[in-house]
Amino acid sequence: MEILTEKEETLETTVEEKIYLASQWKLMWWRFRRNKLAIISGCVLIILYTVAIFSEFFSPYSPDARLDYTYCQPTRIHFIDEKGKFSLRPFVYGIKKERDPISFQMIYEEDKKEKYFLRFLVRGDKYKLWNLFETDIHLFGVDQGGVIPLFGTDNLGRDLLSRVITGARVSLSVGLIGVFLSFFLGVLSGGISGYFGGNIDMLIQRIIEFLLSIPTIPLWMSLSAAVPPTWSPLKTYFAITIILSVVGWCGLARVVRGRFLALKEEDFVMAAKMAGTSELRIIFRHILPSCLSYLIVNITLSIPGMILGETALSFLGLGLRPPAISWGVLLKDAQNPQSLYVYPWLLIPAIFVIITVLAFNGVGDGLRDAADPYAK
Repeated sequence: MEILTEKEETLETTVEEKIYLASQWKLMWWRFRRNKLAIISGCVLIILYTVAIFSEFFSPYSPDARLDYTYCQPTRIHFIDEKGKFSLRPFVYGIKKERDPISFQMIYEEDKKEKYFLRFLVRGDKYKLWNLFETDIHLFGVDQGGVIPLFGTDNLGRDLLSRVITGARVSLSVGLIGVFLSFFLGVLSGGISGYFGGNIDMLIQRIIEFLLSIPTIPLWMSLSAAVPPTWSPLKTYFAITIILSVVGWCGLARVVRGRFLALKEEDFVMAAKMAGTSELRIIFRHILPSCLSYLIVNITLSIPGMILGETALSFLGLGLRPPAISWGVLLKDAQNPQSLYVYPWLLIPAIFVIITVLAFNGVGDGLRDAADPYAK
């Protein structure tokens, strides 16, 4: 039989007391941080949103600036030059172009006679950060006279990396705004339906059943087609956000209704009613916090669906349109299989969509496991 020393018994008792005295949020955090995949996914999302917020700073060029190279392949960064000498400072070669006499396509090759070193915090195209602070400082760039299209360029010679970074601001934010709008509608309608019941419950449920019976993609496409093409990118952006939220709240409303139906008969709710507590206080102070962990998980797992929805609509030409920039708008250039075969780097925005969706799913799985803090 294992005999614990007095110090070990004291330490074990302290840990147990710490667990039982901890709040629900602290217990969730302790369990969440044990999930390495969720932590890594959270770090990826933090990086993505940081880059999106400061997109002008992280972009080497203005998203609409045209370089002198159309459909240029991604540039490689070198540490070893053509003579085999190693350089601590990374550099890129110049670009020379010539036209293929057979296909008449422009061919780009590295001009190893020209070398341009990579530099950080360089001056480049002017921009207004958040439309407030005017500056021309970018995170990185190369010596004057050189270009560094790390993701290549599009049909107009615009740097694809800069456009992917700029498009992240729209694609990542439309998911957040759309989900929170769906969250508000779902919690409000589901809470009213489950708590009050009766005719209002029947009415809300019939509305939900009608909306759920409509195929999602055709509904999105029809509503998107109704958006006037003359609208500004800002109006179209908010219109797409509302369209993505039209049906997104129905599933959440049904789950919230079920939780309210179960919790409103619990002893703590009945005690609050007997004490004369108002119904609004019972809903927001007692019932809603009891299903808060599920709501957090639902939000996290719904955001990827919103991002994919915006990407799909923009890809089909029914969502955001140029000059607006989003990952879906950029992927529209990759619709032509022939162009995609010749210029495969046009598919790079899809990689960021996949990374974002996987990261949100990783965080969602971690939160789902952490929602039951006492589970082993």
